[in-house]
Amino acid sequence: MGSRKSVSIGGLRIGGGAPVRVESMLKTRLTDIEGCAAETEALAAAGCELARAALPDERLAASFAELIKKSALPLMADIHFDHRLALAALKAGCRAIRINPGNMSGSAGLAEVIAAAKDTGAVIRIGANGGSLNNAQMEAAGGDRGAALVLAVEEQLRLLTKNKFEEMIISAKSSSVEETARANAILANRYPYPLHIGITEAGCGNSGIVKGAVGIGLMLAQGIGDTIRVSLTSPGVEEVETGYNILQALGLRSRGWQLVSCPTCGRRRIEVAALVEKLRAIIPPTANRGMTIAVMGCEVNGPKEASSADFGVAGSPNGFIVFKKGAFVCRGEMKDFEEIIRREITIY
Repeated sequence: MGSRKSVSIGGLRIGGGAPVRVESMLKTRLTDIEGCAAETEALAAAGCELARAALPDERLAASFAELIKKSALPLMADIHFDHRLALAALKAGCRAIRINPGNMSGSAGLAEVIAAAKDTGAVIRIGANGGSLNNAQMEAAGGDRGAALVLAVEEQLRLLTKNKFEEMIISAKSSSVEETARANAILANRYPYPLHIGITEAGCGNSGIVKGAVGIGLMLAQGIGDTIRVSLTSPGVEEVETGYNILQALGLRSRGWQLVSCPTCGRRRIEVAALVEKLRAIIPPTANRGMTIAVMGCEVNGPKEASSADFGVAGSPNGFIVFKKGAFVCRGEMKDFEEIIRREITIY
C-alpha cells in the first residue's frame, strides 16, 4: 500500500508504509488567529493529523508564525501565484508547503523555494489542481485533463529533482473522479514519492461525501495514496470523520468502533436510529478501536445477520437482546438499556 519513499512533517511520517494519514484544511482566515487555533484543536480531537492553511498575502506572515506556535497540528502552507509567499511561510517556521504548478511555474522563484526548503528541512507538496491547469499544460496534453494533471506535476517534479530535492509529496486533484483516479494511477506507477489524494471541490452534504468516498476509495483500493483529504463545503471535522469512515470501510485504519446497523423496515421491534444514538452516548466514538458493534431492528436481522459483530443488540418482542459473535448473551427491557450495555461491553 502506498509509496516507497516517505517524508516527515513535524514528526508525522507520510508514505513508505506509514498508515494512510487524514488531513483537512483550515476554513478560518489567518486574520483570526484564535479562531484558527481553535479549529486546529477541534480537528486534532477528531483525529486529523495534518492541516493546510492558506497564506494569500505576505502581510499575514507574522500571523502565520503565531498560528504555527499555537496550532495543535502540524501545518502545511497553501501557496499560489507567488513564490515569495512560500519563502515567507518557511521563514515563519512552517515545515511543509504546497505549491501549485498551474499558477506558479517560474523556475527561478522555485529554485529559491527549494533552497529555503533544504535549509529548513521542509517538505514540498506539488499540488496540481484541475481548476488551475494553464493553457500550455492543456495544449501539451491534447486537451486531456487527466494527462494535463500529470504533466503539471511532472513540470515541477523535474525542477525539484534537478535541484536534488527529494523531500516531496505529489498530488493531482480534480473535481472529476475519473480524471483524478487516472492521473494518480499514472503518477503512482511512475514515481516513488508519497501521494496525497482526494477529489477537489466535491461539494457538500451527501453528494459531496459520496463523490469524495468513491474517488478516494477507488484509488486506495488500488494501493494508491498515502494521505487523504475529503474536500467538503462543510466543517473540517466532517471531512476528517468522513476520511476515517473511508479508511475503516477499506480495512486500512480504525479510529474507534465500527457500526453495523440494519436499514429498518416494518418488522422492526426497536427504533434503530434512536438506539444508535444511545450507544454513541454510552460508548465514546474513539473507544473500542477495531470493534464492530451491531444494532439490528428485529430477530430476522439479529444475531445471524450480524454474527461477525463483536457486540450487538437486536429488537425483541419485549425489548432487546444482546449478542456477541452471533451468540445470545442476555435480554432486557428498554428501561434498563444503558445499565445492561455498560455491564456487557468493555470500553478500552
